[in-house]
Amino acid sequence: MKKVDELRQDLTGIKEEVRSLLNENKVKDAEAKMEEARSLEKKINMQVELDEQEERELDTKMKEGKGGKMENREQDQAAEYRNAFLSMVRGKDLSTEEKRSLTSGTASSGGYTVPQSFHKKLIDKLTDLNIMRKLGTIINTDSDMDIPIVVSHGSAAWTAEEGAFSESDDSFGQITIKAYKLTRIIKVSEELLQDSAFDLESYLVGEFARSLAKAEENAFVIGDGVDKPTGVFVSAETGVTTASGSAITADELIDLFYSLPRAYREKAVFVANDTTVKAIRKLKDSDGNYLWEKGLSGEPASILGKQIHTSEFAPEIALSANVIAFGDFSYYKIADRKTRVFSRLNELYSANGQVGFRGYQRVDAVLTLPESVKTLKMASA
Repeated sequence: MKKVDELRQDLTGIKEEVRSLLNENKVKDAEAKMEEARSLEKKINMQVELDEQEERELDTKMKEGKGGKMENREQDQAAEYRNAFLSMVRGKDLSTEEKRSLTSGTASSGGYTVPQSFHKKLIDKLTDLNIMRKLGTIINTDSDMDIPIVVSHGSAAWTAEEGAFSESDDSFGQITIKAYKLTRIIKVSEELLQDSAFDLESYLVGEFARSLAKAEENAFVIGDGVDKPTGVFVSAETGVTTASGSAITADELIDLFYSLPRAYREKAVFVANDTTVKAIRKLKDSDGNYLWEKGLSGEPASILGKQIHTSEFAPEIALSANVIAFGDFSYYKIADRKTRVFSRLNELYSANGQVGFRGYQRVDAVLTLPESVKTLKMASA
């Protein structure tokens, strides 16, 4: 098949023939040549379209090939790092390649960043074990983050014809999310480490996740912000104060519900201690019906149509205590620094036939919009 350039040359020749025939008044012959020219133009357009499509497909294949190679290379590097990391954890002699691979994950403060697969398992378990990670919003950061917040909203005003517009601006503030350090050391006997059947990775993930999740939830619920995150029960606004310092009424729960602005009620849930939940389960409305609604198909139980979650760290019923939080917890931001760091301690516990494993993470959390969560506070007397 002729190339497009050659076909265009043929078309030019035919058009010249048409002009010559018309000059000689050979109209019928000219019309026949014009039909031939139109047919050739269609052929050229089809060929151009086919050539462009072929070029696009070739370009796509080349990009996919490069992308696939890059993706495979990244997967290979991740697998190499994970294998070297686990060899280091078990105390095996590392090959030159493994040592080289580990250097890519060396943390500035010592130790090694955990492999992606290890990290994902740890995060999944943290989320399973820490109720606040399920309710809050997780963000990943590389450094301290300033989050702008609206301190007060402006308002509109009715204005007379040709009257002056009133000025009413939003007032903005700022919250800085930092990174507090949460640490743990786990000791494992040398005999277990030498047992090839012992799933060391799963054990370390499980142990670290359990202890980190417990410390996290404690801080995320009632943390005072001193060397740790600020808890949601601390920073939320008081919605209702009870009449009694030792008991909660059904009416007070309803008051708490409506103390939360309507904009936040759609996604709102309750959080309380088990002992508080036990007291709530006994409450009835004015018609004698229990406020408590049993959850179905694994869903949490609910009060006034809203789910209730429990945390062992939520304050128990006591004088002046904030015992229930109700609101949209998505405004509670949990900021994870992207890496967790891990190291093996060979000598520290060797006298006891043990090896230490030290791990840490850096995290902060804060309620960025206090009005989005309201608390029920017990009376002071």
